[in-house]
Amino acid sequence: MTLFSLCIKINVVLKINLFNMEDKLVDKKQLAIEKHKEWKGKIEVISRAKVTTPEELSIAYTPGVAEPCLLIAEDESLAYDYTRKGNLVAVITDGTAVLGLGDIGPSAGMPVMEGKWALFKEFAGVDAFPLCVDSKDVDTIVNTIALISKSFGGINLEDIAAPRCFEIEKKLKERCDIPVFHDDQHGTAIVVGAALLNAVKVTGKKMGELRVVINGAGAAGVAIGKQLIAMGFGNIIMCDINGIICEGDENLNSGQEEISHISNLNKEHGKLADALKGADIFVGVSRPHLVTKEMVATMNNGIVFAMANPVPEIMPDEAKAGGAAVVGTGRSDYPNQINNVLVFPGLFKGVLAVRAKDITENMKIAAAHAIAAVIPEEELTPEYVIPSSFDKRVALAVANAVAKAAVEEGINRVPYEEIK
Repeated sequence: MTLFSLCIKINVVLKINLFNMEDKLVDKKQLAIEKHKEWKGKIEVISRAKVTTPEELSIAYTPGVAEPCLLIAEDESLAYDYTRKGNLVAVITDGTAVLGLGDIGPSAGMPVMEGKWALFKEFAGVDAFPLCVDSKDVDTIVNTIALISKSFGGINLEDIAAPRCFEIEKKLKERCDIPVFHDDQHGTAIVVGAALLNAVKVTGKKMGELRVVINGAGAAGVAIGKQLIAMGFGNIIMCDINGIICEGDENLNSGQEEISHISNLNKEHGKLADALKGADIFVGVSRPHLVTKEMVATMNNGIVFAMANPVPEIMPDEAKAGGAAVVGTGRSDYPNQINNVLVFPGLFKGVLAVRAKDITENMKIAAAHAIAAVIPEEELTPEYVIPSSFDKRVALAVANAVAKAAVEEGINRVPYEEIK
């Protein structure tokens, strides 16, 4: 076979494979549309109380229902005992940053919120209720959520665009006496932290001495940076579309401005390629195809977590060709899928179990260590630094770690008992 004919054959095979991938993608898209139409929503409300006789009616509703009402009126904390509040989380969006689709509106965000409910229930037995707020005004959103917060044991913010998400979360934490958690920020940060703890062990790198480059300085990127700094990884270099972020830069949003004071310790300037030279770790939460294998080759036995979805900043095979020691993505068709579902179900199960008033930095760090510890050290490999999304050990490990951390900080309302 001549070189020319070999090239033609390879080209044909590649095109066939690409066509097959496109066909499969189209099939999955069509199936998703068909199933959602069939389901007519992924959630339903089921009564936990039987109301089939006059006696049952008189207990579940009037006149019997007045008795728990009177008890709660005297002691509001009893709502956890006499209503579903103790296992109910509000999943709330304004539809401005839905998946990678952008600002598609609150109604269009509803399928994602319902999907979140399904994950809460399936992975941790936590009930969730999807709510879509039709406003982009920070104070309107905050006021709306605060006014309905008494119905819930926790609030999970979802798919709210930066920088408004920072302000919304901060104001809600000040107004509400239940945990408020923006999963796009903190869920991502926790699972990245967990995966990196194990990746550092696999590569023999030393905590505290690492050069970590994060590309994408939106809500997730900033939260990841803060989390990794708090966990003691080393010097964090934040990059956005203009390159390396440095303290004193103009036109930074509130989140970027805050992290600029504690990152980029050597006050470096330059582009992403400059930041990656000598870097130990790359974390991407940005756009496809921003990193090349040549850039990876300049890293120090690099750990590459390219998490842009569905197409990462660099494909795993290309990253490995550039010399990456460990590679992770947000995709399920490659090893080391870095997925928030490892975090939020167990985290809320834990905070609800002890009726925590808040979710603190120490609780987030505890969650990251719990996820990482699910994999025994002797089982760690470059292709296995983070548990599977379906590993049933994870939610309970996170729940217990978070609940213990809440008790240690004194923000629990009831004592800790092992969560099983």
